[in-house]
Amino acid sequence: MITVHHLETSRSQRVLWLLEELGLPYQIVGYKRDGKTRLAPPELRRIHPMGKSPVLTDGETSVAESGAILEYLATTYGGRAQGELAHLQPAPGTPEWLPVRYWMHFAEGSIMNWLVMKLVFLSIPSQPMPFFARPIARKLCEQVQRKLIDPNIATAVQLMESHLTHHKWFAGEQLTVADFQMSFPVEAAFARAAGAADLPCLRAYLERMQARPAYQRAIAKGGPVVMGVPT
Repeated sequence: MITVHHLETSRSQRVLWLLEELGLPYQIVGYKRDGKTRLAPPELRRIHPMGKSPVLTDGETSVAESGAILEYLATTYGGRAQGELAHLQPAPGTPEWLPVRYWMHFAEGSIMNWLVMKLVFLSIPSQPMPFFARPIARKLCEQVQRKLIDPNIATAVQLMESHLTHHKWFAGEQLTVADFQMSFPVEAAFARAAGAADLPCLRAYLERMQARPAYQRAIAKGGPVVMGVPT
């Protein structure tokens, strides 16, 4: 039996989506974030030394890192997939192979670092600190966002929008493992990136993804995808 050690509002949601698309039986061991810090609980360190989620076990096999888990599932079980999932893991030499590789790395290497920084710098002014320090912290955080974080997010989001103008899914006309990897950055961009909601192709992609029955089943089992920004 496949087991997913699943942290709420985290990247592990995309693993649940793929499992649902593949129709594989699995069980979830769920973990709640700390109510104050919003960090993963220490119990996850008993599962993996990094104390992060997701971690997937499949018999004697244990895999961490959501991208590695997605590739493991696509390689191990994707070959039996039919219909829309027949090209889940394109073979080397096919036209879809390189785009899949690119977007698998883009997700964490080019956009998620900035989206995480956005959440952090939005959160800092609301953290406990001396009252006289709060205006300074707010001003510094606003400048970092305006000069560094927001321009990088905007560049990445515009690239996604431009690419999706000509492609139904990230690697072309077929759903691939890259879409599961990119699902979390897409959701996070709509939660944290200014103007994302006004991009028609990215919006259509999000709606197409969220309309899939397997995606909806994953949400029902695992909960919301991303943390909202502080208010």
